[in-house]
Amino acid sequence: MRDPDPASESLGPKASESIGRLKRRADFLRVAKGRRWHGKAFTLQALQAEERASGDDAAPAVRAGFTVTKKVGGSVVRNRARRRLREALRLCPDLPVRADHDYVIIARLEAIRLPFSTLQDDLTRALRGVHAEARPRDGAKPRDATKRPKRTTPSP
Repeated sequence: MRDPDPASESLGPKASESIGRLKRRADFLRVAKGRRWHGKAFTLQALQAEERASGDDAAPAVRAGFTVTKKVGGSVVRNRARRRLREALRLCPDLPVRADHDYVIIARLEAIRLPFSTLQDDLTRALRGVHAEARPRDGAKPRDATKRPKRTTPSP
């Protein structure tokens, strides 16, 4: 019997086994309408999951899916990127996932090139980013329309 991974205690015992997989195309399309976080190695999409059948007690509360397009490379490269991201998710310490959420990770070529620790840090930052409160893009308060400077025309 395997010992529980100490890095995954934020989700409870055997957290790596409690993260399920998204398999149906409809689930991937539904999550695509959710919040996004763009990084160098991947894009993370997150959306609160729909209610699942009450009889399915074995279904995990958190599910993740992985997408790697042919733009990334051939099948060997795509599978390597998918394996690295899946392992980074599994081994990530203090994983800030939320119960009853679905996540889709869309890989880029940098997922193969980045050091594994950087990939884990980016994944943690991405999960925190998609769950952060929405804020203005520039971080500034909206300007009052009445306080705009008047344009003057040059005199001839």
